[in-house]
Amino acid sequence: MRAPGRIDGLDLLRGIAIALVMGRHAFPALLPGAGVVGVVMFFTLSGYLITGLLTGEATRTGRIDLRRFWLRRAARLLPALLLLVLGLAVVTLVVDPLDERAALPRAVLVALTYTADIPFDHGSDAVFHLWTLAVEEQFYLVWPFVVALAWGRLRWRTLLVVAGIASLAACVAVVVLVAPDVDHAYPLPTTWAVCFVIGAAARAAAGRWRPFRGAVAVSLALLAVLSVIPLRGHALTYLAGGSAIAALTAVLLLAWGSWRTVGADSAIADAGLRGLVLLGTVSYGAYLWNYPVTLWLRPSLGEAAGVVAVVVTLALAAVSWRYVEQPVLRRRDRRSAVVVP
Repeated sequence: MRAPGRIDGLDLLRGIAIALVMGRHAFPALLPGAGVVGVVMFFTLSGYLITGLLTGEATRTGRIDLRRFWLRRAARLLPALLLLVLGLAVVTLVVDPLDERAALPRAVLVALTYTADIPFDHGSDAVFHLWTLAVEEQFYLVWPFVVALAWGRLRWRTLLVVAGIASLAACVAVVVLVAPDVDHAYPLPTTWAVCFVIGAAARAAAGRWRPFRGAVAVSLALLAVLSVIPLRGHALTYLAGGSAIAALTAVLLLAWGSWRTVGADSAIADAGLRGLVLLGTVSYGAYLWNYPVTLWLRPSLGEAAGVVAVVVTLALAAVSWRYVEQPVLRRRDRRSAVVVP
């Protein structure tokens, strides 16, 4: 199942993030903040990875090929999303567990246009979680231009500072605007933009700064604590919580970003780490499927739906990775090898 060239440390972080998200869906009372923590971890990782890709290309070639970048992102993200949309259509037309058949066209449109983060009728609750993909896609559209501008003028550190300040200012403005119901800020890109910037800063620091001894353990402990605290509905979550979670994730990125093979002192611990790495490998498909599957099962299974959904999710994610995502990525990489020496 593992693809060549993957970094175990990053998949380990992905595995932790998606485990938190699925844990939130399965045990909402036990892990009320885990969804926010997991999503912010993904945002921070995206800032780290995408910045690395863009700056790496700029260093090698002196420029950033925006068309190639967007085509590669599309090849990574669209196939699994199309599989989800197909599944959504089949389940809704055949079973319709959420009684949303009439709104299916709107739900499909929202999913395929990456507009789930815009506050309007999404057509189906089963696509609400795609707001995170919309936020990431909008980051992919904007950030390459910002990096290209800064790189050309050799103002990379200045860019990070300005982007961070602007992101925080936008977050404060939105929270004030939607108050007193601050949860309206939850799916908006302005709320989480600083998390991507912190990830980008971590990429800029990679290789130059390593976390002090014990920093990883402290970061993991704090992320665990935040996962059991209700985070939704509080202005402080958006004004400071996202930045804090992103900073803790950045510590893990700096510690694990070059960790190509995980290992531990005992067979049990090693098995646990390898399991998280494998989960991280299929984390995209797992994220796409877990929320809708949980909703679809809830009318018939009640509180047990979340636990059963984890099993179903892992099966669907494995199928998505093995038969949809991985074949497309192999073809993409073969084309890139021909086009780019």
